[in-house]
Formats: sequence, C-alpha cells, structure tokens
Amino acid sequence: MINRLGGGLGAVALAGTVRGSAPPHFRPRARRVIQLFMNGGPYQADLFDPKPLLAKYAGQRPEAVKLRTERQTSGLMPSPFRFRRHGESGLEISELLPHLSQHADRLCVIRSIHTDNPNHGPALLQMNNGTISPTVPSMGSWLSYGLGTENENLPGYVVLCPGRPVRFSVLWTSAFLPAEHQGTYINHKSLDPKQMIPYLRNANLDRPTQARQLELMRKVNRRHLARRQADPLLAARLKSMETAFRMQFAATEAFDLSRESQTVRQAYGTREFGNGCLLARRLVERGVRFVQVYYGNGQPWDTHQGHNARSASLCRDIDQPIAALLDDLARSGLLEDTLVVWGGEFGRTPTTDLSEGKGTDGRDHNHYGFTMWLAGGGMKGGVAHGATDDFGFQAVTDKVHVHDLHATILHQMGLDHERLTYRYAGRDFRLTDVHGQVVRELLA
Repeated sequence: MINRLGGGLGAVALAGTVRGSAPPHFRPRARRVIQLFMNGGPYQADLFDPKPLLAKYAGQRPEAVKLRTERQTSGLMPSPFRFRRHGESGLEISELLPHLSQHADRLCVIRSIHTDNPNHGPALLQMNNGTISPTVPSMGSWLSYGLGTENENLPGYVVLCPGRPVRFSVLWTSAFLPAEHQGTYINHKSLDPKQMIPYLRNANLDRPTQARQLELMRKVNRRHLARRQADPLLAARLKSMETAFRMQFAATEAFDLSRESQTVRQAYGTREFGNGCLLARRLVERGVRFVQVYYGNGQPWDTHQGHNARSASLCRDIDQPIAALLDDLARSGLLEDTLVVWGGEFGRTPTTDLSEGKGTDGRDHNHYGFTMWLAGGGMKGGVAHGATDDFGFQAVTDKVHVHDLHATILHQMGLDHERLTYRYAGRDFRLTDVHGQVVRELLA
C-alpha cells in the first residue's frame, strides 16, 4: 500500500519528519537544497552551451557526431536561438531565458556533465539515486539520513510534481535506509492544501482530544516496542503518529499559497511549475532540508519531435518562476545557504532524431555531455565550467560525472560523500558508490 501511495502524506508513517537535526562532518556552506528537475532532458545548446559550428555544418554528419544513440539520428541540426553575454561575468545565456539571464552572475554553469545511460528510467535513477539500480536510496534520503530535519512539524524531504514523473516513487525512495528518510510526494496540480495533502485533518476530533489520544497511543506503542528487538520499520510507524498530529497545523499553513501577496503570485506566475517554485521557497523557509520540483507529468522535456517550438514553450514556462525564486532567496538572505540545482536526467543530441520520421525537428537523448547549473550555497557565480566538443555532443574538458556532482552537493551540505555510508547486506553503501570527486573549482 505504501508504494502505491508514492510515499505521500497519506503514508506519513514513512515520511521524513521524525529525526532531529544531526551534526555535519564539517562546516557546511549550504543547509538546504532546491532541485529543479527538467524531466525528459533539456537541450544544452539551446540554453547555456552555444555551438555556432552547428549552423556551418547543418545537415552534415562529421565523424565527431557518429556516436551511438538510443534512436537513429541523421545530420546536425543547429539551434535557432541566439545567445548574449550577461552580467559582469559575461556568461552566455540564450534569448529563451531573459529573466533568468539577469541572474547570470549567480549561476555556476557546468557544461560538461555526463552520465552512463541514455534511457529515461536508468538516467533518472542515476541522477536521483546515484546508480541505475532501483534498490538504493535517493540523494534526498541520504541528506535526511546524514543531517536530519530542521523542522519536526514538516517532512525533511519533499517532492513536488503536478503528476507523476517516469519511475515515480523509486526516485525518492529511502530503500534500506530507515523509513523516515523517504521523500514525501505532493501532487500540487490542485492548490487546495486539502487536496494536496489528503486526510491530513481529523474531521472528528479536536486538537486537545487528539493530543490525549496520541499520548495514550504513545504509551501503548512504546510498551509494545520494548517487548521486541530493534525494528526500524515499527519505530518509524510509531513516530509517524506524532508527526501526523503536528503536521495537521504546520503543513496546512506551509502549502497554502493564498497566504502570499498578489505581487508575489504574479512574480512566479500561476502555472504549475511556478506554483512548485513558490511552494519550494515556502518549504525551505520553514526548515525543509531537500525539496525537488519536477517540471511536470511524465517527461515533458523529451522532444523527439517539434523540438524548437516545444523548447521555446517550455522555457517560457520556467524562465520567470526560476528568476522569481532566485530573487526571493537572495532578498531574504536564504540564497547564501540554499543550494539551487537545475537540470534533467541527460541532455539532447545535436543531430536530428529520425524515429518520428524525417523533417520532424526532433532531438534524441544525449548522456555523453550536457549542462546543469547550480546557484547559491557557496558555489561560484558567473562561471561556465568544462566544455563539450565543437558540436555539443560529448563532454571533453573538465568532465563532471553525476557521481562528482553528487559528491559536490553533499560537500556543500557539510557531508563527506566517502564517510556518509550505511551498512546493508554485508557492505557499506553510499550515494556515490565507489566513485566521485568533489569539483572544487566550482566552490566559492
């Protein structure tokens, strides 16, 4: 039943709110993470990695692009979108992102990310869980396990999506970690907190009566637990009753966007992704450790056909909300210790996808080299790290694997990725497995 619920608040027994804050390995630069996940995979050369040679060699297929892809591709297809330099740093950003480009000096752009698999399922798992295996904990669960929560009235790890991303709840699983570290899934398609968080309020008992009931259950359950050897699943279920009681009041307020001013709502826009960004800001303000905002249901950035028009539409949808989020975090001072991470599970090919027929203006998946960016949380701003080849297909300079990205994120949160381990099935597991290096060139 828990898996069917996706780890939502209806299954609060497994939500990550039952452990207090734990000390980091060393002084952190960030205390919380907002991950903006463009599920489906955005095309790097449309946005942050200009490749002028694509126009010169349009329609051709040089040796450098004869790489194996998931689907058959043909010649090079240039991006029609222009780039300009922005900010004091002169960071190159596409015309598709006019609002976000105003934050150029805050962005740490990594142009040389690469991963191991070009298929959505395995790539999503690797970006979220550190491996293509569905049986290991997600990054948010590792952070919750390593650092605990700053607010025991709310989940320490929240996943926002107006629908269901591919692979769904395995992307925020706690796997073999204690169950309280699983992500709490919220479908924010409806903005009514009662629909976002079903069954949160007890319609039959008032607060004092519930408190007395909870105290009785606490005594009975602790007696029950004392008669048994350590059972983390049972302990998580028992603690969740206390969590659910507290969340009735804290969560209703935290997820209620009607409490925001009209000016703020207009800054973020009223579409689903903008609402997700605003909810993320409200949650980190209240001590939630890790918030993921998936762009939408399924894999909307998966542009196997009609790429140019869809890319422009998708960028219009994300540009203003992300800029508003960075504005708000900077204005409140939270950006200093909030790490914002943007990207998808992979990028897209510079060559034309033939799977939907000729002339369909599509791009296939590209795991060889793509772009992500980070902002705040002790990262350098106004920099572009690494490079892909002349056509933007493979990472060639200062390559950053997903394991390196994870190691760097954990480092900024005060955690040594080699020391954050959990013994299970006879071996020590960690988010980065046996790989990963902190990319110190990215750190401020």
